[in-house]
Amino acid sequence: MPAATYVSVLVRSHLRCLAPLPKAELLALRQAVSELGRIGRNLNQIARAANQSQKVTGPQQEDLRAIFRLCQGLRDYVKSLLKANVASWEIGNAEEDR
Repeated sequence: MPAATYVSVLVRSHLRCLAPLPKAELLALRQAVSELGRIGRNLNQIARAANQSQKVTGPQQEDLRAIFRLCQGLRDYVKSLLKANVASWEIGNAEEDR
């Protein structure tokens, strides 16, 4: 990150009490949200077909378990990413107070 951009982000974050995510983490979160959206749309299509008494040849029970495990893993990843981001800002603030 260029020095001027870093200083701008730093000043803005302290003035507004914001903790911006680095680009890599922000990209990972956007991808995760996108994937969850795709999963949700697919599940909605399956549910709609099932509710209209159409033959549903969608995921079987094991497929749904796999989707559930994927969602849990994604949730855990995002939680750890956010926790690490908060911790890095708290460490930065602690060092600043010295």
